Parts: sequence; structure tokens; C-alpha cells
Amino acid sequence: MTRKVCVVGSNSFSGANFCQHLLNQGYEVIAMSRSAEPVDALLPYKWVSADKLKNLQFHQLDLNQHLPEIEALLDKEKPAHIYNFAAQSMVGQSWEFPEHWFMTNAVSTVKFHNVLRHKDYMERYIHISTPEVYGSCSGFVKEDHVFNPSTPYAVSRAAADMSLKTFFDVHGFPVISTRAANVYGEGQQLYRIIPKTIMCILLGEKLPLHGGGHSERAFIHMDDVSDATLKIAEKGEVGSTYHISTKETISIRGLVVKICDMMGVKFEDVCEVTDDRLGKDAAYLLDATRLRETLDWQDQISLDEGLERTIKWARDNFDVLKAQPNTYIHKP
Repeated sequence: MTRKVCVVGSNSFSGANFCQHLLNQGYEVIAMSRSAEPVDALLPYKWVSADKLKNLQFHQLDLNQHLPEIEALLDKEKPAHIYNFAAQSMVGQSWEFPEHWFMTNAVSTVKFHNVLRHKDYMERYIHISTPEVYGSCSGFVKEDHVFNPSTPYAVSRAAADMSLKTFFDVHGFPVISTRAANVYGEGQQLYRIIPKTIMCILLGEKLPLHGGGHSERAFIHMDDVSDATLKIAEKGEVGSTYHISTKETISIRGLVVKICDMMGVKFEDVCEVTDDRLGKDAAYLLDATRLRETLDWQDQISLDEGLERTIKWARDNFDVLKAQPNTYIHKP
């Protein structure tokens, strides 16, 4: 089993947490992301010991602009497993510049795949996808659920997923895909609902609650997702997709109420209801039976425990976090 892997999109919350998990498991990590590394409080892999951190090398490279440089780096390092977390990921904002989402999530991603299919050192490619490709669902859905994307973001991700299926069918491209429920935890970007709620409470600011927060979601701590992702990469079936999710669901409103209760404030004092965003899915809930039964995985961190940890992280790093933007800043 290789101990050297590559993580594309290493500055994303999911990518950075997964890098942390890899380092703690003794892997050597070739990390790349289009942005410079953010402050340490938003970069979980920086929280490992110095002895472990020396096993990560970071490269600021963009799939849209630096594909030849990325290829040269991979040819030099020859990682057997490549994990791709990179994507334009904001759903609502994808309506404003859909071409940017399609360029990153579809065109540049497929170009990357076409380069990788010629690399004999790559044993497995782990594609981090999204349940948004299913659109709004009724009940828990399995991995073979029909695609019904409802936003430019979701369509762009579905396009890459469908392309990968053809690459697997025709070229034997060694892809394994994952789709995780709503992830959260320490180090998440402040514009996401859980850290945004916590920071609004700490700062005494109002939290805009889109459409009243009636959408139903399953929230899973990123540590559980990283554990599942590594198991899937090492033991999963090539050509398959695996859902990563808890069995518990909660509305966005119910989630915010829970955080308010934990922090000793009133929901009515924190939130103001705003219009819903275009194409917002009422629910996407994932059936993770395949992962649980075939790879013996179980989520370990309850929502209450995970929220307590995230609140503690925000409080411990408040002086740094209060200076960081709490809204999404778009980069073409």
C-alpha cells in the first residue's frame, strides 16, 4: 500500500481535514490548491505535530491555469492515489456566473482526468462529488438514484460525474466516487451555516435564515467523513460510488435553534428570515448502507458532540476568526 498520495483542493475545508487525517495515519501528502494557504485556524492539517506536518508539501496550483505544472509535479512524485476535492462549491452564487462553475467543475476537471488516464503510476482516483446532483429528494436515496440537478453548480458536478463513468467504462479509469451529506466541524469556512451561526452569536450580529430554514439535511462531522473517505480509497470497489452520511436529519431552523440553546441565546434574537435562494433543494438525504455493510464503517461523532467541538474552536480562535470574512468571496 502506498504511503504517498496527492490531495487536490487541499485548502478546502474537506480537503484540509482529510490532509490532517492522512498525516495522522502516517501518509506523505502532496497537497495542491489554487489559493494560498489561509490562517492556521481555517487549515486543520496545520494542527498536527511538526513531525507529522513535515510529511506534507503544499503547491499553489490551479486546475484552470496550471495543468501542465500539475502534470509535471505528479509525474515527479508518482502518487498512487489521487483525491480530488477541488470545485467551485457555492450553490446559490453559481447562478451569477455559471460559466465559471462549468469551467472548473466540468471542463478543467475532465481535462485533468484525460491527463491522468495515461499515468500508469495512478492506481486509484478518488472523486469527491456531491448529493446536489440528485436535486431535491424524498426520503433517503441510494447511490444509483437518478440525477436531477437544479442549479448550475449541481449540473456542472453531474457533468464531471457522468464523464467519469464513460472513462471507467471505456478506458478502465480507476475511479471511486464519494458523496457526503452536509459536512461541518472545526476549521470550516465562516460563511457555512454552522460556523456562521456561531460567529453571529459571538459577534452579536443577525443571522439571515433563507426561507425560514425549513430545508431538511443530515449533518456529519468532517472527521467521520475523512475516516470514511480513506476506507473507501483503500478498500472500496473501483467504478463504484459510496454515500457518506449519518442516519439522523434536522431542519436548518432546528439546527440553528440547537446552536442557540447550546450558546445560551434566544433564536428570535439571532435570526432574521430572508428569501430563499434559487433552486434550493428541500432535502437531499443519503442512504449510506453500502459503506456501512461492505466497509464496516460507522459514524462516531454525534451532532451535539460535533457542535460542542465547533463552538469551542470558534471561541478559542475568536480573535483570529473575527477578522476573517464571513461571506463567500467569488474567484473566477
